[in-house]
Amino acid sequence: MTTTPFLLLDRSRVEANIARLSTRLRALGVPLRPHLKTAKSIDVAHLLFDGGTGPVTVSTLREAEVFGAAGFTDILYAVGIAPGKLDRVRDLHDRGIRVTVLLDSVEQASAVASAGIPALLEIDCDGHRGGLLRGDPTIHRIAETLGANFAGILTHAGESYHASSPAELIAAAEHERFTAVAVAQDLRDAGLACPVVSVGATPTAHFAQDLTGVTEVRAGNFVFFDLFMAGLGVCSQDDLALSVVTTVIGHRPDRGWILTDAGWMATSRDRSTAKQSIDQCYGVVTTLDGRPLPDLLMTAASQEHGILSLRPGSSAALPNLPIGTRLRILPNHACATAAQHEGYQVGEAFWPRIHGW
Repeated sequence: MTTTPFLLLDRSRVEANIARLSTRLRALGVPLRPHLKTAKSIDVAHLLFDGGTGPVTVSTLREAEVFGAAGFTDILYAVGIAPGKLDRVRDLHDRGIRVTVLLDSVEQASAVASAGIPALLEIDCDGHRGGLLRGDPTIHRIAETLGANFAGILTHAGESYHASSPAELIAAAEHERFTAVAVAQDLRDAGLACPVVSVGATPTAHFAQDLTGVTEVRAGNFVFFDLFMAGLGVCSQDDLALSVVTTVIGHRPDRGWILTDAGWMATSRDRSTAKQSIDQCYGVVTTLDGRPLPDLLMTAASQEHGILSLRPGSSAALPNLPIGTRLRILPNHACATAAQHEGYQVGEAFWPRIHGW
């Protein structure tokens, strides 16, 4: 029996989540370039391509190296490039693995052009992170500096994670699309080719109504989903494919606590649902077969201890869970929770994860 805590992955739910988004994007006429930063798993990556390979997105060069060795030879490294990393990118190209990098400055563009590496220019569509605003003259200067290495533009609607209704998610998706397509047209009007128009985030990918002018969609969290995405309305709690299996190791009836062997080292410290209408604390507690226990949450965590208690204001009774009982914790943020573990238990199989940068 696998020692707790460990990551449990429901393959059937992963496959259903993949099919849902793939079907949606096919109807909109745009291919998916999945972001592998959530799963960091060759096995999960193969599920995305029916056992084969295809174009992917990564968040670290270590991912690019491992996925490249596994046959994924069209890779987008979607984090602003540091010039000191270009030797590793060049090495991947020399091995037949095309890695496209991301940038938003002339300084980066000069280094990338000298290395002969393709690059996308990052556009800021909503003020969430990096990138240049539409109309910034630096956009044309970067494209001209890159010359033949200029592959197109990329944007990410990260502020969609703060939406509070389907209407806001639809609007975020359209704004993401409009901004990217408009910048691409500005470049073309200036006589600069812009073949790639890349957009994507799990919320907007699921709520986009029109992707005219877009050449690819990136999304990553959707393979597992999590409580935060359920709170946004992107999925239901039944769609969550990832959980942490833990064991009851003690009781504090005077405090209304049940103690487990899964602390923040196993589940992460992510508390992203705290800003949503329903705060799930550190995670929802279910039985080993996935049945939620009424109002039971992981309400606190130390390094290797989890504390389970009832949701504040609940009238439910604290369940009788003897020492040795195995439970599952549904995570707030699948990316953060998965990052704590070496891999996934999938039935009798173990699927390893990629670590490092």
